[in-house]
Amino acid sequence: MKKQSYDLVGDIHGQAPELEELLEKLSYKKVAGVWRHAERKMIFLGDFVDRGNYQKEVIDIVKPMVEQGYALSVMGNHEYNAIAFCTKDDKGNYLRSHSIKNIKQHRAFIKAYRDNSEEYNSVIEWFKTLPLWLDLLELNVIHACWDENLMNKIMDFQNSNLLTNDLLHLSADKNNWQYEAIETLLKGKEIPLPDGYSFLDKDKNRRHEIRIQWWEQKAGTYQEAFLGPESARTHIPNDPIKGDHLITYGHDKKPLFLGHYWMEGRPKLLADNIACLDYSVAKKGGKLVAYRFNPEKQLNNENFIEVQRAMS
Repeated sequence: MKKQSYDLVGDIHGQAPELEELLEKLSYKKVAGVWRHAERKMIFLGDFVDRGNYQKEVIDIVKPMVEQGYALSVMGNHEYNAIAFCTKDDKGNYLRSHSIKNIKQHRAFIKAYRDNSEEYNSVIEWFKTLPLWLDLLELNVIHACWDENLMNKIMDFQNSNLLTNDLLHLSADKNNWQYEAIETLLKGKEIPLPDGYSFLDKDKNRRHEIRIQWWEQKAGTYQEAFLGPESARTHIPNDPIKGDHLITYGHDKKPLFLGHYWMEGRPKLLADNIACLDYSVAKKGGKLVAYRFNPEKQLNNENFIEVQRAMS
């Protein structure tokens, strides 16, 4: 039996022109309104929405591909946020507050569907069908962090890798382990900085925690573990990290693909069997990145495919 070949694509964030250019570059064809490849299947890493000017256009490309079997996808933190933003708890409060910050983050997505609430609700319901991770025969896929302990807790809790209604509501409460699980799987591992340290993230929000390279076992200090904008590195102390915050993903494990991390520069592997495909297409100078998986056990830097962010 011939093994399935995949093309994995990083975070799109409403940048439909770049997605169409990448699909063409990967030899996908639009047939009866749906992009497809005769032999290969696409895997999306989530974060279709927010930021860019083509929110609806991205969904109109991706959703039919997944529904008709030409693509797979995992959920990104922006899909999770969109679901929580329009879901109320039993007291009538939204699971994700309608704060100025959150409204600003979701503005582009909400604006795209403001004249069609039925279609908006349909998209939200479709987001709920996206699994939190994919454990396939030859590879693993997750948006941010492959934490098997938390994944196993979710499976023990509900015997499903989907965002069920119970998991959604419980994960909105910081007092529940489900909150940590979703935060980690979809947003990555974060650790608090020592007292007195902070930095500004890409959206100019002040952060007192840092996102870490959870796979980097050699990282012993905050600076060595830090994953974020280089402009912020001078604000990160070089003190030893307190506690055990790293996760082992052995070199003998299946190739793992991630999105989420706003990488910069030329696409390259994080480890021999780990690749991140988010190269910041949502900002000027960024790019939309794919990896052609053939499949192989040893990932290769030559298999990255990219298109530059359009000027708009």
